[in-house]
Amino acid sequence: MTAAPRVIRTLVADDQAVVRTAFANLLATQADIEVVAEAEDGAGAVRLAAEHRPDVVLLDIRMPGTNGIEAARAILDASGGATKALMLTTFGLDEYVYEALAAGASGFLLKDATFPELLHAVRVVAAGNALLSPEITKRLVAEFARQRATAPLNRSVEGLTTREAEVLVLIARGLSNAEIAAHLTITDHTVKTHINRLFAKLDLRDRAQAVITAYETGLIRPSL
Repeated sequence: MTAAPRVIRTLVADDQAVVRTAFANLLATQADIEVVAEAEDGAGAVRLAAEHRPDVVLLDIRMPGTNGIEAARAILDASGGATKALMLTTFGLDEYVYEALAAGASGFLLKDATFPELLHAVRVVAAGNALLSPEITKRLVAEFARQRATAPLNRSVEGLTTREAEVLVLIARGLSNAEIAAHLTITDHTVKTHINRLFAKLDLRDRAQAVITAYETGLIRPSL
């Protein structure tokens, strides 16, 4: 007997009712996605997330009162990481990219995203992966350079093999597993093995944290 597919429980938070309803309605058309709640602000999102324990919360970055980044931090802390945060943004909002990722967000989704892009984002994040495009990576680099120009490094990559360090650098530059494999002339399976090992050694949750670590340790510089 075939097991029923896992249903991804989602919460949508946006102070714009039209956007919130549109996203919720689109997600509700999928058999493997359920919208368990909608919130019009960050405080409501935190409260409803505690009540419903969704797998993924879609949070508008800019909301009155408790903004999306503050809400993401509170929700992720309360759930112990069981709930994943996907940030909704209009223009990528460069100044918030680093802060949102540092708060634990798993990725970004533009509000004008297509239906397939929306579904892909929710499923990728629900699976425990980060949705971090090369464009977002470039914004992260610029914001890191601005915020961390004089900050001391607080992480270490000691213990990584030369190859693992190479893979970390390529992740930080926005390359996918397939692109890393092609660049290093190794198999996709080998890339995954290196990633799993370096994540374990550095206690990283996902690619978003890997990018931050690469810059915080100086393994890669914003000028590169």
